This record gives sequence, C-alpha cells and structure tokens, in this order.
Amino acid sequence: MGKNFRISKFENGRSDANGHKRKEQCHCGINGCRTTIIRISLTRLQDKTRLFEMKKYAVIVAGGSGTRMGSSVPKQFLNLHGKPVLWYTLTTFLNAYADLEIVLVVAEDYLKIGEGIVRSTGYSERVILTTGGPSRFHSVKNGLIHVHGQSIVFVHDGVRCLLSGELIHRCYEMTIEMGNAIPAIQAVDSIRIETDQGNEPVNRDKVKIIQTPQTFYSDIIKAGYEQEFDQAFTDEASVVERLGIKIHLVEGEATNIKITNPLDMVIAEKILEGTFIPIL
Repeated sequence: MGKNFRISKFENGRSDANGHKRKEQCHCGINGCRTTIIRISLTRLQDKTRLFEMKKYAVIVAGGSGTRMGSSVPKQFLNLHGKPVLWYTLTTFLNAYADLEIVLVVAEDYLKIGEGIVRSTGYSERVILTTGGPSRFHSVKNGLIHVHGQSIVFVHDGVRCLLSGELIHRCYEMTIEMGNAIPAIQAVDSIRIETDQGNEPVNRDKVKIIQTPQTFYSDIIKAGYEQEFDQAFTDEASVVERLGIKIHLVEGEATNIKITNPLDMVIAEKILEGTFIPIL
C-alpha cells in the first residue's frame, strides 16, 4: 500500500492533528545552532488504483560540458549508433509510461540542439525544456519548478542512456511503497579508503554503486531542494537524506552506465549491439 507525504509548518516539536509531520530544533549542543530537523511521517492511502495513476515526471539533467570526454560537443549530444546519446534517454522514459512528462534541463547554449532532439522523439508535447544552473543541485532545482501537484519524480542523468523501462518501473513501484527508490548495484572491485594513517580495505559486500533514476514523491524532493546548497550534496538521495528521511535502495542495472569518457562510448556501442555481457 502506498504512502502520502504532507509538508507544512508547525510549532517546534509538535505535529498536526493527524501526526503527519513535526519540526524540531537540533540538539547537537553547538551554541547558536539554528538547524531545523524535519520529520515526515508516512500516511497510508487506501486507494491503490489512484496511487498507480499518479502523475509522473522525469527531470533529466543534461547540462554537462563534456570536458572529460575530450570533445567540443557535450557527451549527451554525441552520436551513438546514429542517434544522440540524449535521444535514447528521452525515448526510454517516454515509452515507460504514457502519462509521464519530461523536464529536460540543458545548458542555455545548447537549447536549440536540445529542442531538435526533443522533436525527433515524436513526443515534444510531453517534454518541457529548461536551463540548468551552476551545479547539478541548482539544475535539478530549476527542473523541479515545472513539477506540479502530487506526483512521482524521477531524477536522471541524461548520459545514462542505456537504462531499461523495467528499471523505471521498479523505481516507481518502490517509491509508491516506500517514498523513494535509489537504484544501486553491488561493487565488484576491491576497495580501499584513504585514512589519516594511509589507507585501509573496505568490505566490498557492504558497498553499493549508486545510479539514477533517483525517484521520490514530489513533496519530498521539493522539500529537499528548499535547503541551502551544500558541497556534501552529491546526488538527490544525499539532499533528501538531510531531511532525516530514510533512503531505500532498489536493484539497478550493470548496463546503466554513465557515459563520461571515450571508453564508455565504446562500451555503450557494444551494449546497443547486444554483444556486451557485463561481468558480475
């Protein structure tokens, strides 16, 4: 059964009549700390049919510059099997749910190119184009402006063009049940972490590699992005977690790679050709 989230202001330490949410002052002991802790409880909704008909938005962030790719053209616009990388991302989301709308966030200098790719999908009426900000945080925040009403929001890297519709469905279904869903895969390499004394091994069985689409109820992610930017915000999960909300992982996909450098383009080509078998 799904859950509904309500965000509103209450006196410190109090909740509303239904116990939906309360705000407390931090008890960290630091003199003058004004941090507010937001606790959001989950209220079960009885109408499952209504839940599974909830509005769906995908905020697709495609504002990267392509520096690591060593190309004058940002990686999201490079051709992959005759189509721009971004085309595959858009098409997969548009095919996943007929009622899903996309908010595509691109750098201002590439709006025209973005418009052309959107038109090529054949579903331009379902895509809103907007400009990014100085960081991923600000770009996502700009995209969320176009999310309206109670809905499910997917936030996805535009260059993760090989995700499947099945992954999108898994994220949606877990979000309906748990409030959020963050795709992750198991680390397979040996991992060491740097310490003050040098470095030490980490149990890789406890390490997850995080992917997108990171998926949330709209109330939750919008509340997260009302916070001031922090360098510790590396993804949407870290933003929402700052609210005191538990993050839930869902099984990701080994082929859901983030195209960052030329080798990734070669791997993506092989995956599209169906000749690449990931080693797990």
